[in-house]
Amino acid sequence: MSILFIAPSAEMARTARKVFADETDQMEIVEALLSTALPVARRAQTGGVDAIVITRGGTALLLKKAGIMAPIVEIPIAAEDMVQAVAEACQLAGKDDPRIGVVAFPNMTLGLEAFAPLLRIDLRYYPLELEEDVHQALDLALADGVEVVLGGVITSKVAEERGIPAVLLQCGPNSFRLAVQEAQRIVDARWLEKQQAEEFKAILDYAHEGIVAINREGRITVFNPVTERLTGVHAGDALGRPARDVIPEARLTEALASGRQELSEMVSLGEKDMLVSRVPIMVDGQIMGVVGTLQDVTRIIRAESKIRQEANRKGHVARFRFSDLRGESPALMEAVRLAKGYSATDSAILLQGETGVGKEIFAQSIHHESGRSKGPFVAVNCAALPESLLESELFGYAEGAFTGARKGGKPGLFELAHGGTLLLDEVSEIPLSLQGRLLRVLQEREVMRLGHDRVIKVDVRVICATNRDLDRHVKDGHFRVDLFYRLNVLSLRIPSLRERPVDVPVLVDHFLVRQGGEPPHLSEGAMELLMSHPWPGNVRELENWCHRLMVTADHGKEVGTQTAARLLESSQRQTPSRDRSTPEEIQRALRQAGGNLHRAAEILGIHRVTLWRRLKKTGQQN
Repeated sequence: MSILFIAPSAEMARTARKVFADETDQMEIVEALLSTALPVARRAQTGGVDAIVITRGGTALLLKKAGIMAPIVEIPIAAEDMVQAVAEACQLAGKDDPRIGVVAFPNMTLGLEAFAPLLRIDLRYYPLELEEDVHQALDLALADGVEVVLGGVITSKVAEERGIPAVLLQCGPNSFRLAVQEAQRIVDARWLEKQQAEEFKAILDYAHEGIVAINREGRITVFNPVTERLTGVHAGDALGRPARDVIPEARLTEALASGRQELSEMVSLGEKDMLVSRVPIMVDGQIMGVVGTLQDVTRIIRAESKIRQEANRKGHVARFRFSDLRGESPALMEAVRLAKGYSATDSAILLQGETGVGKEIFAQSIHHESGRSKGPFVAVNCAALPESLLESELFGYAEGAFTGARKGGKPGLFELAHGGTLLLDEVSEIPLSLQGRLLRVLQEREVMRLGHDRVIKVDVRVICATNRDLDRHVKDGHFRVDLFYRLNVLSLRIPSLRERPVDVPVLVDHFLVRQGGEPPHLSEGAMELLMSHPWPGNVRELENWCHRLMVTADHGKEVGTQTAARLLESSQRQTPSRDRSTPEEIQRALRQAGGNLHRAAEILGIHRVTLWRRLKKTGQQN
């Protein structure tokens, strides 16, 4: 049962059963009046009723005062029913203009006063507040010369007992239907609210991060199980209390006062390091509360490590596309045009260009545009590994191939890149002793692991990259000529930054905006200086220059030529590694990031946990 229909009289109960004959499985119709309806409503509420339809205002008022929690819908008395009742009263009085007394609860006769002038009748009103008021109201009506009484069931009953002419205000079938439709809308809305509440509860209960919310008074309204675990505070002891008393480290009330969104701030919560985010809840421009999230830093680090391991296990992936290349110079556009054309083939490609021009971005973009885009993209820096390790990385090894070999062996990069692309970065540095074996793999498309006698077929497209003059290496005898021609099927030279100075402003804007915060504005002279600079480190050097600018520049001030030149001079000198940033650099980065450790760490080029530890070590963290 979802709806309880309480009819004040047997006649109305019969009418309701007739109107809703096909809906008895969803509705219970009961005859009850005023105080006799109260136990009926209470029993129904205990049984899980969703809505109660009351036919008369007096009964509705009584149930509301009694604290019945189920929604109560009053059946309206339609205009035609009121006109019909007045007509019956005139007929009962035996004349067209009798004095009629309306003895009823006020919510039963809404709108009746508007009809009186139109009908040209004398209506007198005697409103009821309680059931016991009927006798006194009738006495007053008789004293005023009322000839006929108009009212509800209780009025008609008492008037009949006292011999006073009375007409019962009836409710027609249409009024019944309107009331039940409204009740059904309430039932549907309550079910939707219940469903949404359960969804919200499931989100809170099974979220992987702590979620806590406060209202505009700063009191806690949400405290999910993860927050309980992280803080050691039970939700029952937290809900309704001021957040500053329960979890002051989260600083939720500060966000309530400032109205500012603050993301990924590192705080200490007991012995745990947490990332806290605070987001104000805005309704029509007013702050109604704050939602905060808590993340355990240790768990984040473990998750990041697991993701990296999983990515390596499944095969490396390419992150860059041609759309990631910034610039509009003819030199760059021509290189992109050729690269896109090369993407449609399956031939080996030799990418040549100075350090920092973006050779790997081109390689990854070619992979994305090729028919191998759904396969793995595996990259190896041939200069970063000693000869013995490079050989095992490229070709893999069998179990027991050498001391310390992994149990079960290990697949090489050619195997991992099967069906995809293998990038051999700094290919000029491959030792001569390995070049012959590499040539055989490229020719035969098969590889044999170290310490194994089984041949493994591989389907790999090879892209090589170098910043050296490979022709010179061949002439000097440092690179095999047959391998060179095997790798140099398609050649692509990527222009240096000094060959495309018009791209410098585009790249500067991109790097400054990407670091977050308000980027400084460069004067015309400063930009001209950057465009005329030779940039031996190319795009990578320019990106590093932008990092230094964001750390050292004063907000709101224009960056002039002298500042730009000073930063260029510093780029030519040996600079400390980013994980050894000075306290002054850290403070500049924090000011630039508005105190947000996540953004400050990105500016400094280090992990946020590393920055947090350095702050604690130097005593800069409160």
